[in-house]
Amino acid sequence: MKCLKNIGRYATFWGQNPRSLGHAGPGGKAPKWKLSTKKAVISVLSAIQTLANPNPSRNHQKPILIEQEHKDAIAPYKPPSELPFYGRSPPVYPAPIANGSTPLWSQAHHLAALTLSNLTLPEKLNLTIGHEGPCVGNTAPIPRLSIPSLCIADGPASLRGQEYVSAFPAGIHLSATFDTDLMSLYGRALGQEFYNRGVNIALGPVAGPVGRIIKGGRNWEGGGPDPYLAGKLFAEVTRGMQDEGVLTVGKHWVGNEQETRRRWDWEDGKHAVSAEIDDRTLHELYVWPFMEGLKEGMGGVMCSYQRVNHSYGCQNSKLINGVLKTELGFEGFVVSDWDGQVSGVGSANAGLDLVMPGRGYWGEKKLGEAVRNGSVTEERVDDMARRVLAGWYLLGQDSGYPERAIWGNLERHWPVDVMEDHGGLIREIGAAGTVVVKNENGALPLGKKRRFVCVFGYDAQVKASPWTNRDRYGGGYDENYGWETFNGTLITGGGSGSTTPPYVVSPFEAIQHRVRKEGGVLRWDFWSGNPTPYLNADVCTVLINSYASESFDRKNLTDKFSDDLVLNVASWCSNTFVIIHSTGIRLVEAFINHPNVTAIIMAGLPGQESGNSLVDILWGDVNPSGRLPYTIAKSEQDYGAVLDPAGTEEEDFPEDDFSREGVFLDYRAFDKNGITPRFEFGFGLSYTSFSYSSVHTTVQPRADTNMGEWPDENKQIVQGGHPGLWDVVVVVRCHVTNTGESHGAEIAQLYLGVPNPERDGKTPLRQLRGFKKVGPLAPGETRQVTFELTRRDLSVWDVVKQQWKMRRGEYKVQIGASSRDLRLELVITLE
Repeated sequence: MKCLKNIGRYATFWGQNPRSLGHAGPGGKAPKWKLSTKKAVISVLSAIQTLANPNPSRNHQKPILIEQEHKDAIAPYKPPSELPFYGRSPPVYPAPIANGSTPLWSQAHHLAALTLSNLTLPEKLNLTIGHEGPCVGNTAPIPRLSIPSLCIADGPASLRGQEYVSAFPAGIHLSATFDTDLMSLYGRALGQEFYNRGVNIALGPVAGPVGRIIKGGRNWEGGGPDPYLAGKLFAEVTRGMQDEGVLTVGKHWVGNEQETRRRWDWEDGKHAVSAEIDDRTLHELYVWPFMEGLKEGMGGVMCSYQRVNHSYGCQNSKLINGVLKTELGFEGFVVSDWDGQVSGVGSANAGLDLVMPGRGYWGEKKLGEAVRNGSVTEERVDDMARRVLAGWYLLGQDSGYPERAIWGNLERHWPVDVMEDHGGLIREIGAAGTVVVKNENGALPLGKKRRFVCVFGYDAQVKASPWTNRDRYGGGYDENYGWETFNGTLITGGGSGSTTPPYVVSPFEAIQHRVRKEGGVLRWDFWSGNPTPYLNADVCTVLINSYASESFDRKNLTDKFSDDLVLNVASWCSNTFVIIHSTGIRLVEAFINHPNVTAIIMAGLPGQESGNSLVDILWGDVNPSGRLPYTIAKSEQDYGAVLDPAGTEEEDFPEDDFSREGVFLDYRAFDKNGITPRFEFGFGLSYTSFSYSSVHTTVQPRADTNMGEWPDENKQIVQGGHPGLWDVVVVVRCHVTNTGESHGAEIAQLYLGVPNPERDGKTPLRQLRGFKKVGPLAPGETRQVTFELTRRDLSVWDVVKQQWKMRRGEYKVQIGASSRDLRLELVITLE
């Protein structure tokens, strides 16, 4: 035993680090990884004990040894059994076979089947695993059949890591526009850039996380906590990108709502957090937005790291085989999140089709061995390969697709500029998603009368050294862990969803340009927490931010330095504007009621044209129409149990009970619990005013529309679910009039209450079921607004019949400017 003390401070092993599967080091060698002396000793003792004890029952699992209170005493540690958790996620086998029954997929699967008939088993197996290549993910080529390696790239808001590409606004910023036209244009422009660089598959858009955990590190990537709004964004971006020829991969399926304990800790043996989700909550909240993207023909879905009902996302047969491939008729492929596969045979039979970025548990001929010994059928492997090939054929990528143009920063190459005129669209979306939440005494817009402007705060200027990581503006995982604010103007969050902007127009740059144009005076201080006073200033802008990233969750919804900075400026400046670039909810209680804080602007994550978008709002070139895609509370405690992530370091099987709140997230929870928010979901100010009138409705607009409680069971499921769910059953119309003195656009929002919400206590009083950007309208102009409500909009998920049910009774329809500013109301009765 004494010899073990000489192992040294570190024990170094050659071989695959389970955290780095698929990431080869220089020369193709697997990377080195290190164990501390303690863990090295434990590992060696464990091996010795295993060899010394031939008892099979003791050797079924290699014992792990841990140090006890007395350091010289080492005893075997028996991890708790997983058996109590078995069956919480019901098993669904076998994996459904895609056959092109959805009309959109019919030809693609026909061509894929023809190609498949010419493949050998090794070639089929090769299509299911990742390979080395220039892209974030690369499939295997089949040269003899002229099938190329398919290039997979991040991400939802930019072709990350490349030069001459654009940095678009984040998903949550796009959601704040409440504008489906802009969402579609966003998808098209992003798709054009991926297509013109020869990228076959884009990892995006994002429908999970929805933002359940208020401090979640990745909430900014998707459309927010309302499934209807998030679903419309998901659908429009999917259709836009695929119309340009790029296959989309929706992520993350499903329940990936926190970064804390999101992955299995291979070194310590601690499992990922389990999202405990009941069936109704799963469908009405987390699956809902995915259905929208699937309906538009989405080609891929990425399964998530964490567990759902104690079954890992990429081997959860209920979620993949049962819900996604059977109930929703998905015809494309399911790809693992990067290194997210945690088993071989289990994940194959549960419906996983493609492992990324490396070979995972299917490499080294292991999947082939499973086929030969009968653990996995060759029919299952055929289905995997056919789904990947069908995605390639779906958008015609087999003919005339652009040559791949993906390089690292140390590779010399001719520039391939794909930015086109997208900067103008980015600027427009940046302004459209900017939300004015306070505007006292006509402080905004500035106009030409206010010429002396002060610019304060760390968010006003670009970061001095943002390229420490060539792929991620601002910094990579090795640098950004735990950041609460970003030391520079914030245009994107961190992680795989971040962007690589070709330039950044900072707020200071844009404001300085405008002030110079107006012949004004400018003073600035980017670093001080208590800037020098200028009592003759017409306006003082204070720019702060709130940061978040993949790999960690936020610590707070405020920070003291920023709040103090605002209060210090407001103590002497009677016209203080607070401008907040934020990855999510940021509380403002510290300064909201200060009499000198006359305007507060939630500027979101606007992308590369950040400063120009902001100046368009400040000076009134654009009348603000952005609306909050989430609720801003008065206190962190108002968010209740979903404020913080679940799971401690000590727990072997951490879990979080999603069924505790069910579908009552965000405004639904505030309505149910009688909590008054600071700013409600859907809220945002304009420089003009609007009135609503003349609401009326039409029930059953088409004679062939099924108005029964249940969808027609004789109709075949297509991708996206039962086709009858998309039938329009009610049409609601109203008029919106600009009653102010300037041109502007209104966001009209329709909220629906289903019959008898109090019956089960699980149904919200009202839910968003329609929104329209109306305008811009000239002063005095009136325009009719039409909302089409589908069967699914009027339905709830029935856990017994496993189908969407359209209840009988009275539906309350409310229309207004936010979830609490409701101007019109009517009742629809379905008998």
